[in-house]
Amino acid sequence: MKKRQARYVRHALGMIMAAASPLPLMAQTVPASAPSTTAPADEEPILPDDEFNARLPGAGSVDDKASNSGTDSKAPLPSIDDWLDQQMPAQAGVQGSATASGTTPATAPATGAELPPATEPPVETELAQPLPALDSVTVPENVADDDSDEKTPEVRYATQLDGFGKTGLEDEFRAASALVDGKGKAETASMVQQRAQADEQLAVRLFHSEGYYDATALASLDQQQDGTLKAILSVTPGKRYKINEIVIHAPETIPPGLIRDSLTLKTGDYIVATAVEAAEANVALKLPEQGYAFARIGDRDILLDPATVTGDYTLPVEPGPRGTFRTITTSGEKQAFGADHMAVIARFDKGDLYDSRKVDDLRKALVATGLFASVAVDPVQTGEPGPDGTEYVDLHVDQEAGPARRLAGELGYGTGQGFRAEGSWTHRNLFPPEGALIASVIAGTQEQGVSGTFRRSNAGKRDKTFQAGAGVNHQKYDAYEAFTLGLNASWSRQSTPIFQKRWTYTYGGEILLSNENTTIDESGENKRLTYFIGALPVQVGYDRSNDLLNPTSGFRANLRVSPEASLQGNVSPYVRASFDLAGYYPISDSFVLAARTKIGTINGVARDDVAPSRRIYAGGGGSVRGYGYQELGPKDANNDPIGGRSVNEFAVEGRYRFGNYGVVAFVDAGQVYESQIPQFSDIRYGVGLGGRFYTNFGPFRADIAMPINRQPGESKFALYIGIGQAF
Repeated sequence: MKKRQARYVRHALGMIMAAASPLPLMAQTVPASAPSTTAPADEEPILPDDEFNARLPGAGSVDDKASNSGTDSKAPLPSIDDWLDQQMPAQAGVQGSATASGTTPATAPATGAELPPATEPPVETELAQPLPALDSVTVPENVADDDSDEKTPEVRYATQLDGFGKTGLEDEFRAASALVDGKGKAETASMVQQRAQADEQLAVRLFHSEGYYDATALASLDQQQDGTLKAILSVTPGKRYKINEIVIHAPETIPPGLIRDSLTLKTGDYIVATAVEAAEANVALKLPEQGYAFARIGDRDILLDPATVTGDYTLPVEPGPRGTFRTITTSGEKQAFGADHMAVIARFDKGDLYDSRKVDDLRKALVATGLFASVAVDPVQTGEPGPDGTEYVDLHVDQEAGPARRLAGELGYGTGQGFRAEGSWTHRNLFPPEGALIASVIAGTQEQGVSGTFRRSNAGKRDKTFQAGAGVNHQKYDAYEAFTLGLNASWSRQSTPIFQKRWTYTYGGEILLSNENTTIDESGENKRLTYFIGALPVQVGYDRSNDLLNPTSGFRANLRVSPEASLQGNVSPYVRASFDLAGYYPISDSFVLAARTKIGTINGVARDDVAPSRRIYAGGGGSVRGYGYQELGPKDANNDPIGGRSVNEFAVEGRYRFGNYGVVAFVDAGQVYESQIPQFSDIRYGVGLGGRFYTNFGPFRADIAMPINRQPGESKFALYIGIGQAF
């Protein structure tokens, strides 16, 4: 169909061009060399006048024609121009047909003359037919194949690499190769050729980046006997260039040689692109750490000498003025807090030598507040003199406050503890700067409560937090049932996901009013008593682990001491204390061995003088798995736990991770004692398996464990679900 249309267009175009030029038809009637119209006087006419007139077209004389037309036969003949004007309309049809056939009439007829029959030119039968409707056209099979969705057969090829030898670059080349990435399949042979050409350029770039500046690469395609193609890439690395002379164009710095010492390149090193770029990046890093806030690294120059296979390295550096900190300025349409509070967060004072690490620390600390949608901290050159020949540098903070309100939730389950859901609403900046109001609700099968907390972060000092709150809580477990009203206040320094601190601490006070139903002793006698308790807890932590939520190496230690007094008839002072130690050892990149131990004691009072909710218990997801919550230790006549005054716990986990998933095998052990000092006897064990799903906020944990040497009343297995590792 496409070919027919093309042919038709060509014929029609020829007809249109011929019809557009009628005047040449008249010209064609005149011979190229016309004889003179005036005959010599002595020459006889070839045809007498009367006979000439009789032979004119129309088969009649001029007089007859004149009489038939109603004109005067004696009238003079019109001019040739008038005659042409009269004949042009009549000849339009004649010229069109004559042009189409490529012929012209011998003479032009007179006005009113009857034209002789025209000779019809030969016409192609196909063109003479009317065009069919578009929907009736049948597309030829060979044209239909061009537009079909049917895939053409794939081209199979093999890849052969020659010449890499001992350069050690073949694996790196294969990782980026277009031929290798194609896995031996392509749509066309041209595509294989394009891949081969791309690999030629890739190989040369790769060798240049490793110092082989004379390297060449040549790709070729060979047809195999089985019809497949073989793409052969042959490389010639050449010699590897080394650094010869190192020249730095820069003014003297303080301390002297700072730039050269920061440029980690040596004469004799191979000219490796990554090493050169890393050395220059180190200069750009070290200069701002030593006061040069506005240092600029110029474009390097390496002059290669093929004779010695070396290159002379030249680097221009503009360190700029050496600076000291001055003030902090801030801008932004919606600000979380002002520059005064930023100065509290910053770890530098006016006049301190500029250090980019302290600038980065301030930026991260601002992000850690959680109050900003965006924040940027940049040095500003002032040009004003500072101490010791320096220049003052201001820091400008461009901020945009983010949403201050936040909803959070936590859900967990433990055998013996049941389901426990906790939700909180927080306005993180209700009392600027960084004064937050937190409302929390606990809803569980065995615990319910509400609380309100005021918290001010970076309270007068970086990383120092003040917190005060009040809460009402109800707990009902096998060991006790307690309705508690509490007030608390504390100062603390704690780790955050952004700033994991080595040393942490908490100190403060709390007052509790608790009405509790408990077993007095092993006899099983129950009583409801009201306790008025005051405590001054202190906690110190030391953290050398590599991650707050999912540690894989290092260790953690935590000591808690809480002097307390219980008023229930008589005042009973005592001290509650515990020590936890956990360690993490990576066996491989995917396997970690983790272990922990804990000892605890209540000293200075009999067990029955301590409120049941303040006694020591063990068992559950955060303690000894395989047992119900608070299940271990002394029990009453009803086989319900009554708590003790000392505890020891041990646990070992093997954690294997693959991608975002992991499995854990563990052994837990522990026991609670009535004595003030742990006895390390009658230890109970639990074993189990767990699954982990790792997220960006920590692992989701599900553990199932069973007790060893199960006792009457103990479950066959226990299930624990929560967020974060067990320890």
